[in-house]
Amino acid sequence: MGNVYRAHFSAITAKDIKSAMRNLGRPNINESLSVDARQELDLRIGCAFTRFQTRYFQGKYGNLDSTTISFGPCQTPTLGFCVTRHDLITQFKPEPYWILVAIFETSAGDTLKPTHVRGRIFDKDVCQLFFDRIKKQNQGVVVDVISSELRKERPQALNTVELLKVASSGLGLSPTQTMSTAEYLYTRGFISYPRTETTAYPSNFDFSEALRHQQNDSRWKDIVKKLLSEGITKPRNGEDKGDHPPISPLRGNDGSLTGDALKIYDYVTQHFIATLMQPCIYLVKSIKINIANEIFIAKSKCVINLGYTEIMVWQKIEEDTQNYNIVKGSKLNLKDAKICEYATTPPDYLTESELISLMEKHGIGTDASIPVHISNICQRNYVTVESKRRLKPTKLGIALVHGYWRIDSELVLPTMRSEVESQLNLIAKGYADFCSVKNHVLENFRLKFIYFAENISLVDSLFEDSFTSLAASGKPFSRCGKCRRFMKLVASKPQRLHCPNCQDTYSLPSAKDGLLRLHGENKCPLDDFDLIYWQGPGGKLSMSYVLCPYCYNNPPFEGMKKGSGCHECCNPVCPHSFLTLGVVQCPRRCGAGHGVLVLDPQSAPKWRISCNKCSAVVGLFEGALRVKVLTKQCEDCGAQLFFAEYKDKSPLPEERTTYRGCVFCDKSISHLVNFNHAYSAEQPIQRQPINMRQKRGRGISMKSRGRVTSRR
Repeated sequence: MGNVYRAHFSAITAKDIKSAMRNLGRPNINESLSVDARQELDLRIGCAFTRFQTRYFQGKYGNLDSTTISFGPCQTPTLGFCVTRHDLITQFKPEPYWILVAIFETSAGDTLKPTHVRGRIFDKDVCQLFFDRIKKQNQGVVVDVISSELRKERPQALNTVELLKVASSGLGLSPTQTMSTAEYLYTRGFISYPRTETTAYPSNFDFSEALRHQQNDSRWKDIVKKLLSEGITKPRNGEDKGDHPPISPLRGNDGSLTGDALKIYDYVTQHFIATLMQPCIYLVKSIKINIANEIFIAKSKCVINLGYTEIMVWQKIEEDTQNYNIVKGSKLNLKDAKICEYATTPPDYLTESELISLMEKHGIGTDASIPVHISNICQRNYVTVESKRRLKPTKLGIALVHGYWRIDSELVLPTMRSEVESQLNLIAKGYADFCSVKNHVLENFRLKFIYFAENISLVDSLFEDSFTSLAASGKPFSRCGKCRRFMKLVASKPQRLHCPNCQDTYSLPSAKDGLLRLHGENKCPLDDFDLIYWQGPGGKLSMSYVLCPYCYNNPPFEGMKKGSGCHECCNPVCPHSFLTLGVVQCPRRCGAGHGVLVLDPQSAPKWRISCNKCSAVVGLFEGALRVKVLTKQCEDCGAQLFFAEYKDKSPLPEERTTYRGCVFCDKSISHLVNFNHAYSAEQPIQRQPINMRQKRGRGISMKSRGRVTSRR
């Protein structure tokens, strides 16, 4: 570390970078250790709980619709906030209440609708009593008129959390979208570093220079020029967290910004300018009316000085357009009186903005990680994002949180993470030892994990009420090689086959828009399972192949990886293995030279050979009725020979209906072979096939892990 220095800058400008290079500092080992501790703790704790509950629940239920049942020290309390609000909504019982409404008329004929000071009355008889008293009167008396000058404070300097909240509630952008866009603006020099907790500008901040960059924007150039000529108002006091200055614009919009980038840039600029303006000053006039000893108050607002709301127009004060000429002692005629009945309503689901506020309040995550935690609970299908960016927990998210509460509420409560964060902060300040804190937290969670695993049945009972067992899920799809009964295809994430009779579950390839279908009536010669054809997304460049469900999960040969299809199987007697359908070495030399172009048996009528290791594809014999890979090899290049058969309108030379030969060497059929997608963009087109017989010896053992009979 003797020759290691750190350049600290918050803006990608020549001035800031040169200043940072002139004032190099040493890396803070304590801060580094604090970060290391946080990463290691989150990884080890998260992986342990995630692996355990994923394997446990996915092996029992078929409609969880999530590939990973994840746990995280920050992610789980974040989900807990959403479920807590959901529980408040579902447990809410509406309660009726009544409001007394009185409408008065001034001597000038204006209508006045004041508010009853008692507000909501939850006893109808009491409300009726007040109403009866009022109805006996014809007039109300103005007992007081009060005018108060109030102010609406301009915002503090902008930090990351405030940007995330405003972008979600005002711009409709998710936290991850917001940070991605802010980083785009930062790297292009439009704004300062967007990850900061500080809300106080540095004492040497050049406000005039920053404002001058905004003088050419037609939307606020007049405001900026006024600030520069009349003087800048000192910004509100904020908090310096010692990380980076608040987010501010560094240069004007040159017209290159569009979409989300323009939205974020405009808000950062408006917020920055607003912090240098005066507060909004407005006058509130309160008219106090007495009728039958019941007090009603009417209020009107009038703006004296727009202040910062001149640029943050969405925060403008709503003015009362009517100017009532009412003084103390005036009498107002009672025009109408009535009782209105309402009922209490439950709170709405948390918005992203509200959730971010809760996370900040309880110390869950950092300005950099908050978007990640919210994104995770969405991706795991624990919550869905509804209109106005409200987060509604799914059955899976609700069952998980309720289960944690049953076993150990500290796993989901924010207090646990807050305590860990406080200890990590002590490491950063040099007050606590890295190993001591790390080992203490790990031991604490180790005991919690043991207790959680021993009592998982408490969570399981909740899942039983919400989800369908694997045996009852899915639809019959293919036959099991062990019992010869139909296995069910569970289509929800993760996609898999389940045999209700054998109680076995088999993983399958899974991707959005991917398709599974039976490969005719073909069976695996090793275990008698029905073969399945997987067609991945991507059209003619998709990764598609035949697979055996059992071999896919339990590779039969040494060197064959889990998740391998028949196009990677080295069984010499299987008609579906690459040793039978393989043609030539992949021209991209992928897989350390082990990639092989294999005939796709279900690619008709647009026949193709595709690599079993990469995305290389060669189209051939389009429209042919039948295409086969022969056992003979080309004497010139060593590639396997092809047989192709056409029914009508044959494109073969002399309109022959059949062909036998090498598609790589025979120039007479070059128009029937498409190499456009066989080579990488930077690779020159050159055909270097291999002898398929030699391929068997290239690092792939033919030794099976057991006899064929032992696989059933």
